Amino acid sequence: MVDDRTPWQGWRRKGEDAGLPAAKGAGSRRTFGATWWGRAWLEALEQRARLDPGRLSRGRSYARRGSVLELTVSPGEVEAVVQGSRVTPYQVTVRIRAFSADEWDAVLDVVSAQIGRVAALLDGELPPEVVEDVQAAGLDLLPGAGEVLTNCSCPDFAVPCKHSAAVCYLVADALDDDPFALLLLRGRRKDELLTTLRTRRTGTTSQPLAPRTPAPAGIPAIAAFARHLPDGNALSVVPVPAPPRPLGAPGVPAAVKVLDPPRSSGVDVRDLVALATDAARRAWQLASGDANQALTFEQDLARRAAASLGTPELADLAHRAGISARQLTTWATAWRQAGPGGLAVTVDDPHDVDPEALAEALEALPQATTEANRVTTAKIQLRLGRDNLWYRFDKSFNDWTLTHPPAASPQDLL
Repeated sequence: MVDDRTPWQGWRRKGEDAGLPAAKGAGSRRTFGATWWGRAWLEALEQRARLDPGRLSRGRSYARRGSVLELTVSPGEVEAVVQGSRVTPYQVTVRIRAFSADEWDAVLDVVSAQIGRVAALLDGELPPEVVEDVQAAGLDLLPGAGEVLTNCSCPDFAVPCKHSAAVCYLVADALDDDPFALLLLRGRRKDELLTTLRTRRTGTTSQPLAPRTPAPAGIPAIAAFARHLPDGNALSVVPVPAPPRPLGAPGVPAAVKVLDPPRSSGVDVRDLVALATDAARRAWQLASGDANQALTFEQDLARRAAASLGTPELADLAHRAGISARQLTTWATAWRQAGPGGLAVTVDDPHDVDPEALAEALEALPQATTEANRVTTAKIQLRLGRDNLWYRFDKSFNDWTLTHPPAASPQDLL
């Protein structure tokens, strides 16, 4: 059974506060919320959730002392162990409402439409636009008035008590460590969320492979040789069989049935399988006439990443290639939209062009500014590639992302 809970533990220092463990970054004026989403959580507690300000103040002191010994985040719930004035620690539960399946469908419909959101999530960041997307779906990612429900085993009947308030502040540290904790509180685990986003963006469905076409009968080489006279004159012309047509889908490499490579080699069997699978797909594309004959390192990297958009595999590929997941996602999106030309205009620095070549783009975007081969408004940028085609980029989360196939005229991209 998969455990939905994600623990944040180990914030301990010995020899402080009479032997009690100290919170991460302990200190008399230690602050909470190092990221914008951590601070947004605290602001929601202090302003929107309408929790008792006096109790929250005492909770901050408890959190700074390190009284929260253990904290676990699960869908719709935070469980914690808090050391109070008694020997036995108190059990604290903080709950917020998890979204229903239908509500999550509405949220994912909006989020999956923006590849920049997926890229940022893979890079370990929570874009502010995601909060706006949730609001566009009629929901709120951050807790509102009356949504934070607390329960503590202490005898204090206040809501929240100082122990519960301390946990509320320590949740900000959990969110700083992993922004997916905020989504987990609303009911979705990270792996489940990314898998769903990938499915919605790619529209992948399991389709059966086309039946294999039987190979032509042909003729054995020894029989063809026997049909020639000793003086080299052929008795008959043996037709060369036509090559078989490629399958309707790439083949699947045979299972690896060898021992794992030695650890010292740095080679993993899973990597070999991934490379073999990619090679089979590449060979199928070449046989189908649907692939470029020769690729540079950057082109091949973008091609492989395009097949992994919206999945954790892309982040792993980016790590191995030594670039950020966000940059590789931008490359992969460009490749998916326009192949080598789209990647080239994405990674190329601005290059000088004849100003008259930009006239049509400026006419289409009268309020735009120009720089070299680029015509830019606040959210739209048109780039004239070296192939004399126009490419449209949209701005999302401070990144320019290629969003359309190329066109000969800027008007076709607007």
